Amino acid sequence: MKAFFIERYGKQNGWMGDVAEPVVGAHDVLIKVHASSVNPLDLKIRSGEFKMILPYQMPLILGNDVAGVVIGSGAAVKHFKPGDEVYARAPENAIGTFAERIAVNEQAVALKPANLDMTEAACMPLVALTAWQALVDVANVQKGQKVLIHAGSGGVGTVAIQLAKHLGAFVATTTSTANVAWIKALGADLVIDYKQQDFAIELRDYDVVLNSLGGDVLEKSLKVLKPGGQLISLSGPPTARFAREQGLSWLLGLVMRLLSSGVRRKARKHGVGYSFLFMRADGVQLQKITALIEAGVIKPVVDRTFPFDQIADALHYVGQGRARGKVAIVIDSESPSP
Repeated sequence: MKAFFIERYGKQNGWMGDVAEPVVGAHDVLIKVHASSVNPLDLKIRSGEFKMILPYQMPLILGNDVAGVVIGSGAAVKHFKPGDEVYARAPENAIGTFAERIAVNEQAVALKPANLDMTEAACMPLVALTAWQALVDVANVQKGQKVLIHAGSGGVGTVAIQLAKHLGAFVATTTSTANVAWIKALGADLVIDYKQQDFAIELRDYDVVLNSLGGDVLEKSLKVLKPGGQLISLSGPPTARFAREQGLSWLLGLVMRLLSSGVRRKARKHGVGYSFLFMRADGVQLQKITALIEAGVIKPVVDRTFPFDQIADALHYVGQGRARGKVAIVIDSESPSP
């Protein structure tokens, strides 16, 4: 089958070529891929940024998001059958959605939202699960709380704004001048133009900050939180707790404890909590997200769509950091419509 893969780590690596068919385990569903999407995580995996914590074997098919049709299943699969239209974020140790077919553990899979086409559905799993796990699992956002979401025009940001509003929060976000009006229309209560304003001066007494940006933004975010608030970072630094959850060596755990010691110390000084979140695949949570999508609470934001043979161009486009929402990849142009 055709797939986009790397044979070594590097920022510009990647080739389209023939690879072996996926091996279907007892708990796997075999999915004919109709669409995928590009996440910044794909770029980080390709460059080798996560090679210490995610030791992939080469050649490695890239891609984390998938929407498609079940065409086969392992002997122990209970919840899906051939013909089901599904979507998923592939488990982190079994990625490879930039391909014509992929085998995915059924625990990571959910039925595709009926009101989305395959391209729209493929743009949702990773970012929606990230937003859910940050705002629901970690922060336990409640009605009336104040939430700051950095990079509101990005893939995670666009979904997190919608989810936080659904949870009843007052939502502030940061974005560039060109996106201010657009982000307000998406539902944000307060939009900070980072080119004209300093969020650390403008905002105070927030309950939650969701950060996906660099270290300077991370530390400044501590200042906008009220005592007892929570700073949740998607971009690091990772913590020793994360190392334990990933089953990493004690040495890596020590390294991560040291890497995060500065921000954890400053968080304690401000009387707030710090968490590093590396989202996980979860079909049960994804099914809850499906219900919100079908109810019109959360809508996908698709910036551009690229054909299968232009995945390298799609990765380059996302790497420029100017996409609004998600960038989709059409693997099979005969995708069924909702």
